[in-house]
Amino acid sequence: MTQPSTVTAVEGQTRLPRVALAGVHGFGERHLDNLERLSASGALELVAVADPRPPTDRKLSPRVEVFPSLDELLAAGTSPDVVIISTPIQTHAPLALAALKAGAHVYLEKPPVASMAQYQDLMAAAASADRLVQVGFQSLGSEALPAMDALVAAGGIGEVRGLSATGMWLRTMSYFKRSRWAGKRSLNGTDVVDGVVTNALAHAVATGLRLAGARTVADVESVETDLYRANDTESDDTSVVRVRTINGTGVGAGTVLTCALTLCAPEQSAPTVSIYGTLGQLTLFYTEDRLEITTPAGTRSQTFGRTDLLENLLSASSEEDLLSPLSGAGAYVSVLEAIRTADAPLLIHPDFVTWEGEGDDAHPVVHGIESLIRRAAVGQATFADLGAPWTETVTDTVTDTATPSASGVAALPGFRVNGTSVATVQDGSRIRPTSAPRPYLHPVRTLRGTVVTDHIPEDHVWHLGAGIAIQDVDGINFWGGRTYTRAAGAYVWRQDHGRIVTKSADHGEGHRREQLDWIGPDGTPVLRELRQWRWAAVGNSAWQLTLDFTLESATGRPVLLGSPGSNGRHQGGYGGFFWRLPKVGDTTVWTPESRGEDAVHGTVAPWLAWSGTFDAGTAGAAHVTGDPGLGHPATLVFLASPQAPDPWFVRHEGYPGVGLSLAWDAPVTTEPGHPLHRTVTVLIADGFLATHDIEQLITTLGEPA
Repeated sequence: MTQPSTVTAVEGQTRLPRVALAGVHGFGERHLDNLERLSASGALELVAVADPRPPTDRKLSPRVEVFPSLDELLAAGTSPDVVIISTPIQTHAPLALAALKAGAHVYLEKPPVASMAQYQDLMAAAASADRLVQVGFQSLGSEALPAMDALVAAGGIGEVRGLSATGMWLRTMSYFKRSRWAGKRSLNGTDVVDGVVTNALAHAVATGLRLAGARTVADVESVETDLYRANDTESDDTSVVRVRTINGTGVGAGTVLTCALTLCAPEQSAPTVSIYGTLGQLTLFYTEDRLEITTPAGTRSQTFGRTDLLENLLSASSEEDLLSPLSGAGAYVSVLEAIRTADAPLLIHPDFVTWEGEGDDAHPVVHGIESLIRRAAVGQATFADLGAPWTETVTDTVTDTATPSASGVAALPGFRVNGTSVATVQDGSRIRPTSAPRPYLHPVRTLRGTVVTDHIPEDHVWHLGAGIAIQDVDGINFWGGRTYTRAAGAYVWRQDHGRIVTKSADHGEGHRREQLDWIGPDGTPVLRELRQWRWAAVGNSAWQLTLDFTLESATGRPVLLGSPGSNGRHQGGYGGFFWRLPKVGDTTVWTPESRGEDAVHGTVAPWLAWSGTFDAGTAGAAHVTGDPGLGHPATLVFLASPQAPDPWFVRHEGYPGVGLSLAWDAPVTTEPGHPLHRTVTVLIADGFLATHDIEQLITTLGEPA
């Protein structure tokens, strides 16, 4: 390719690269600053600018010609070597095509195009003209990126488990009034595709894709979109995009990149891109070129330099020299195209939004958005997957980049008591593989609507509502997360995660019967499970949920069921029935004989009660009241299995959870023809119950107190 930047010989003299700028307002002002810097250093000559509104607040050199349009600039014989295009999104493709046709190399601001069709046309035009196109993803000039590549390649954080890009920004109403195209998906029938993912925080997406080894269209297997808005706009301002890459040579190839982004945060924070490994984590604060490196040895921080993308273009001899070439934006354009063709973003109900400030300085804050963004990132989950209360009537769209299509997420039947929805069945199919995908109940509610389960929490994203999970089934992890091994004497990441799939289900009034397979990493069934749920009212303010399950070997031989406790972790014998609670205030945990976490953990008792104020200070409170700070009292009473004296597993201080341990300090066995059988009953009541109330309720069930 023709070299755009070397000082060129003209009639025995040398001249600098001639540069023209289209668009001098908005981000164009930053380009003017950079051009002045490079011009003063003798790196280039700014020969012309084009804008319907000429710059009035700065004095251009008399040698710089001013035109109302790029077409007029090119027709006037200015003959720029490089054209910088910093104009409205919908004009990027046509202006870049015009500059290429005129023989100029192009620096094209992000997003480079507004559709995949435009991208393909521009790629063809650049190749035909034998010219370079650099895309203005400035973060791709960071020297931190090759350093991160090297750290991962050297095994510094172990094997890559996934990547995330997060951004929590605050934008006022004035932001969406800055131009006619701001906040638009289209303008007068022309694609714009403005939005938090495609424009405001596009650098997060582009940087994440670059680190995931996804550069071209062919590097992307699928894009899932989960798009919302709190502002009165067409475009999304609070979204999750989940990108699955094709196996390839990149350090993160064949993995998942989850981009969780909002313009509706309570305050602005620095956006990040993280790579999660089995031995550590890399987090890049890309606006600061600052990298946090977390390994078993601790956490350290390092700040890197950055190469200016215009200087990089001016020094490039071929596309291989570019840090942000147009060809390398194909993966990003795949994301943009998925958003362009997705349904319009759903308006977040005003009950879940608080407006702060006045007039043009007013801005929306989505309740609980900071926690949701973090959970989406570490759990590789969409807002819909997390069950954010403003998403409950929505399904997200999956776009296969090879064969464009859309499919909704099937809604599974729920449990109803006296006409009230009290629990929702999740099939677990959208849970990430390292969280041991499995069916579970969430949300579970009291009769007054208080949510008493949590799933994909930030502290343990593999905790999934109410259900069954075991960490060691003949060496296979059906719990999720790291595995505790006796050899390591610690939790370690291993590729040992199984999944539980529903083979059949019979759902009726007050009962649900499921046949499930527990499948190992190699696709072979290890266990077969018969799971039965029953539910019914118990008085006016409580209802009863009963789980009956049997686990039988599917291998033709005995199967050992173990736990961290049976593998040497003191007091860590969890596994079997487990109920993850949400944040609870004023918690009291007790059995007939003991009170408090330390006293009841590991004991055998006929029942265990947990009472407190649920939803206090969390996003879940808004589900009931619209007020994120208002809590609701509730009590859960767990009745022990009659089949065996399994100890209670209880956590309160670190996280809220209750379970019955199948293998507290030694494994148990299930054999063909001799299944392991357990029954667990839970009473879910509004209000605070005392021991006397609990014993009366249990008596009404015909159970021994």
